Amino acid sequence: MTLLKSLQKRFILATAVFMLLGTFVLAKGVTLSGRIVDSDGKKVKKAMLTLLSGGEVVKEDKTGGNGKFKFKKLEEGDYVLQASHDELGSAETIITLTEKKDIGDLALSTEKASAPVAGAIPAGGTDAAKQPDRVSVTVPQTMEAMGSPSKDFILNELNFEIKKLSAEFKHLTQELDDLKALSKMWVNPLTIYSKEIILKNGSTVFGKIIYQDDKSLKVETLVGYLIIDRAQVVRIVDNVITEDTQEYVPEQIRESYTPPPMPKLAQPKYTSSNNSARNASAKFSANCVLVGNISEKKDGQGNIIFDGEIKNIGGRRADFVKVDFVFRKNWSGETKTLTTFVKGSYNTFDTGIVSDASMLPGAIGKFDLYVPQDFGTFIGYSYVIDWEEYQ
Repeated sequence: MTLLKSLQKRFILATAVFMLLGTFVLAKGVTLSGRIVDSDGKKVKKAMLTLLSGGEVVKEDKTGGNGKFKFKKLEEGDYVLQASHDELGSAETIITLTEKKDIGDLALSTEKASAPVAGAIPAGGTDAAKQPDRVSVTVPQTMEAMGSPSKDFILNELNFEIKKLSAEFKHLTQELDDLKALSKMWVNPLTIYSKEIILKNGSTVFGKIIYQDDKSLKVETLVGYLIIDRAQVVRIVDNVITEDTQEYVPEQIRESYTPPPMPKLAQPKYTSSNNSARNASAKFSANCVLVGNISEKKDGQGNIIFDGEIKNIGGRRADFVKVDFVFRKNWSGETKTLTTFVKGSYNTFDTGIVSDASMLPGAIGKFDLYVPQDFGTFIGYSYVIDWEEYQ
């Protein structure tokens, strides 16, 4: 008797445990079922089914011959069921699963729905009590609705970036031009200063003569002001930089035209082969230089007057001493030359010609140049002192 009661208790306990486990297993998943039909309510076989959750595919299946489907062991939550057929169209619905659910008939359509509709049931479908509530979901149709920037905003940003890059490009171009100008200045100082002063020690100074007399010169250079002893100066060269003008060639002969060769410079010939005699002649030749600065003033009629003083610091008489002014008319390199003679001492030559533009060694003569008003404007000028020796 005791054994029988013990066996009964064990059987009852095992049955309770089995029922509890079965209930747990059954509660672990829910089932979704239904049927796929066409627009006329007829069953559709071999329709492709895709069940999604959170944008990811959960399960895929095909309908049988009766158009029915069943998804088992699903977790509770929201799902999207997509059905499609190559000929009959497609359909989509949103489903919320909390328990076993039969959505009834889901009709396929060849027209694209604007939004997924839950529980779409055709006419003549299942009982109204089994029909789920229709749920309409608004799908964003524009970039702005989905939170993306508008086209106008993007265009404005791109225009701003383009303007910013253009400004940076102009700034860098200006910086590059400035660096090129500086490098050009150091490579060729004649782009700024036209005076080239050659010294006895072989060096050359490029600059602008601020003041000079028979003993020294004050020169403005790239490195500052220099005081140069006149006795150390061999020669002062005034360089006038002009742009090369292109030679005009008729169009008919441009292909076959070749420019003429450059003429060869005549080599200097000395009458004496003695170097000492040659140096002595150079030492005792005439040498006319500017004393002080060239002053500039304007008279009542608008004419410009340049005047200054020239001194012969050489060892011979200088005849027909003149100053050639080269005026720069514009930045294109156009120049025009005016000449004035120095008022020195009178001298009668063997030919009978009398001149008042001769200067004895150590003499000082004045000059003045009248630039008429109709000469026009100019942006700068340079000068060259020239003379002849007939002594």
